[in-house]
Amino acid sequence: MTATASTVLPARALLLDMDGTLVNSDAAVDRVWRRWADRHGLDGDEVMKVVHGRQGYASMALLLPDRPMEHNHADNARMLAEETADTEGVVAIPGAAEFLASLRGLPHALVTSADVALSTARMAAAGLAQPDVRVTAESVGASKPDPEGFLKGAAELGIAPADCVVFEDSGAGIAAGRAAGMRVVGVGPRAGFHGPDVVVEDLTRVRVEAGADGGLRLHIG
Repeated sequence: MTATASTVLPARALLLDMDGTLVNSDAAVDRVWRRWADRHGLDGDEVMKVVHGRQGYASMALLLPDRPMEHNHADNARMLAEETADTEGVVAIPGAAEFLASLRGLPHALVTSADVALSTARMAAAGLAQPDVRVTAESVGASKPDPEGFLKGAAELGIAPADCVVFEDSGAGIAAGRAAGMRVVGVGPRAGFHGPDVVVEDLTRVRVEAGADGGLRLHIG
């Protein structure tokens, strides 16, 4: 559903995706993946429908199903380096800096399909501070939509999955949050197509209130 002024979600921890949720990297993602599509004779528009939210090797496995997985992992390493070097047009999602600042001292983690180098480069390009707890591509064995990353984030924070709220923009990420047994706030224009619990245009529409019992209340709308 679309957020209204009365939407309030209780939580004990927040798990935050990066691309499309905290950082608008669409221009860079589009450039890098359309070049990849051209190299492999694939339609760029069809490729862009697949790649958001997943690790690169997982997207490649869907797009080139007959290619050996070891080729996808090697290609993904090259793609990550290319993406890390290309930060032109990478900016913060509106409200992201203020939102992250409001979470200081509260349980939250970054859970991203990017690796350490790429997440560091994009957060820096967007002028955003990194959360202390980060689950990156190196931390997991399976890409979103597998729930491993979100479950690991909850475990590192010491919070039960049912008490976590995920912030995501992509179909793969929203599916991962749901598979982890978590409620999901969808951020941005892609999110509403994938069934999150609530959708916001950007992070200016979210306010976090800390309770005396250590819980959080998300005011959304």
